[in-house]
Amino acid sequence: MGTSKFEIADYLDNKEMIADYLNIVLEEGDNADLINAIGHIAKAIGMTKIAEETGLSRPSLYKALSDGAKPQFATIMKVLKAVGGQIQVNPMSA
Repeated sequence: MGTSKFEIADYLDNKEMIADYLNIVLEEGDNADLINAIGHIAKAIGMTKIAEETGLSRPSLYKALSDGAKPQFATIMKVLKAVGGQIQVNPMSA
């Protein structure tokens, strides 16, 4: 009996789960973690759908959301909007 590789995208099946995942990464991760998380979410929803909604090509999305990528902020914002997310700023507690 073999084991399969864990894919977080398999569990990102609703907006609440996606929002929770992104908020945890924003709180605990760094820039690379956030880009990877957005990539996982895009894969969960479907790169073709995200490409259509953002106006970006699938290859461009894969490249922008891959390990070590440094996508433009505008690209991140387009993808976040396409996955139903938004960035919100809250004051940090002392």
